[in-house]
Amino acid sequence: MRPRPRRSLVAPAVLLCVLVALGGRPTLSQGAEGPEPSAQVARLFEEASAATQHYEEGRRAAALQKAKAQRLERLLARERRDIAVLHDDLGRIARAQYRSGGDIPFTAQMLLTDDPEELMHGQRAVWQADLALNNAVAKSRRAEKKLAAGQRKAAAQWHALQERNVQLAHLKRSIASKLEQAQWELQGEADRSAAAGQCRGAVRLEQPEFRATRAWVPPVETYELSAGFDSAGERWAHRHTGQDFAVGIGTPVRAAGAGRVVSVSCGGGFGIEVVVQHPGGYYTQYAHLAAVTVDQGEKVRTGQWLGQSGTTGNSTGPHLHFEVRLTPYLGSGVDPVKWFAERGVRL
Repeated sequence: MRPRPRRSLVAPAVLLCVLVALGGRPTLSQGAEGPEPSAQVARLFEEASAATQHYEEGRRAAALQKAKAQRLERLLARERRDIAVLHDDLGRIARAQYRSGGDIPFTAQMLLTDDPEELMHGQRAVWQADLALNNAVAKSRRAEKKLAAGQRKAAAQWHALQERNVQLAHLKRSIASKLEQAQWELQGEADRSAAAGQCRGAVRLEQPEFRATRAWVPPVETYELSAGFDSAGERWAHRHTGQDFAVGIGTPVRAAGAGRVVSVSCGGGFGIEVVVQHPGGYYTQYAHLAAVTVDQGEKVRTGQWLGQSGTTGNSTGPHLHFEVRLTPYLGSGVDPVKWFAERGVRL
């Protein structure tokens, strides 16, 4: 099994803008009787994706700001050590002056010395060293103040980001909780439909604009492969007839290629399922769904949403059962992994 990188589903431009800019939290809009479960799950998937993206961005920004604050702190400590060394050097100069002349005025030293020129030369060197060190101390003091200001600013920004990330983490958990509740509400409706053998009809969801660059795409965007084609299992009468994609309830299921919906059905071992006929004689089946978003006879394009995944029918947990068939009927399946690979799609 290999996870594929996640891309957000219709990343809403306004989601979390208020939170990021002003520290507020977005609310989930609902109608008077509450949102339709399929639409609510789709929206919450989008919001969860966006919340995760913002949280990860904030976490990375906080890590960078923390590293910057720590680097400035190290530079500040080094600058302070350099200032201490310079002060020691000034002390040595002062002690040298005291030993060479003490508190005797320089004019008196000139009158008392046997070599005025040498005294002048030495005093000039002392003055120059003293001036250079004073300049160095002043420069280091300025650098210290600048570094200290930068360190305080970086530390403050880091702490602010940490606080924001706590808010984002809380938002993520809140959305995840609402998503889980909505998912099981959706599944409950799907189970009732499957048990009655009557589909609820197509749920028209607002979906992202998808421009396929290839004729074929995987039936779900983000997944892990689970049970494979022709594998054995207790829940199959003979061998597994398709490829399972491990995904959560309500995950958008999309058409693997362009075609026409030839069957939408509920009940039986596959629960709620959709079958699509493609040019060239192949059919694809999408089973154990929680909802469908197309009607029988409808033409679909590559990547168009056909429904939402679930766990209806003979299913032990949420996943998409996907088949590639030579006919619309069970028993004519071929290995989807190999079939996709022949068309340049690696699952």
